[in-house]
Amino acid sequence: MSLGFGAAARIGHLYPSGGLCDYELQLMAPEGVQLVTTRMPFRRSGLADDLALLADLEAHSRLLADAEVDLIAMNCTAATMLAGPDAVNSRIRAATGIPSTTTIEAVLNALAAARVGRVALLTPYVEEVTAAEVDFLAAQGLEVVARASLPCATPVEQGTHDPEVWRELARELRGSDADGLLISCAGIRLAPVLAAIEAEFGRPVIASNQALLWQCLRMSGRLDRPDGYGSLLAGAFG
Repeated sequence: MSLGFGAAARIGHLYPSGGLCDYELQLMAPEGVQLVTTRMPFRRSGLADDLALLADLEAHSRLLADAEVDLIAMNCTAATMLAGPDAVNSRIRAATGIPSTTTIEAVLNALAAARVGRVALLTPYVEEVTAAEVDFLAAQGLEVVARASLPCATPVEQGTHDPEVWRELARELRGSDADGLLISCAGIRLAPVLAAIEAEFGRPVIASNQALLWQCLRMSGRLDRPDGYGSLLAGAFG
């Protein structure tokens, strides 16, 4: 007997308004897990734009609370990195009383679970955002030993690239001595090629939407794991 939509878990999903890939978490989610999305204003890529995304975090979080979600996930890697996951979670919980998580803490937890300390980094960010992420990872004790990027000025531009574009960029990093590959950004189409990228890279691949779903499933007590989206979601690292 199949589980009803949302019967296993109902997850509130805060997502940038210009982003085109909010569907990826639902695509990868196991049966019975429902993602309910509220969009937050975001039209351009840049440090100031990422921080501005969170200006009305409380109001948007309360909209998700109306849907009686079990958990709220703030899904923007760069914005949650810049603001800090503890600060973001504190604001959401104070506004709603609902447990919450962020993309950047999911990414850090996934890298730790997969024992990735030396990172190959792939991003669609403008240079100032990628540089900030390299510095942030270094502050967490993670070394970026190689990187590749396709800088995109807007979230729409990020989301319109074919998934094979990111697969091809990942191939440029295969020769690095990284422990694993981090593909950072919740706004790129990646789910269809995640397993292929990991097979070609030959080491763990962590991606923003994949890591956030993994984190949400763990926080929701879900033991079932979907296949086809890399070893992290398949349960290889817990």
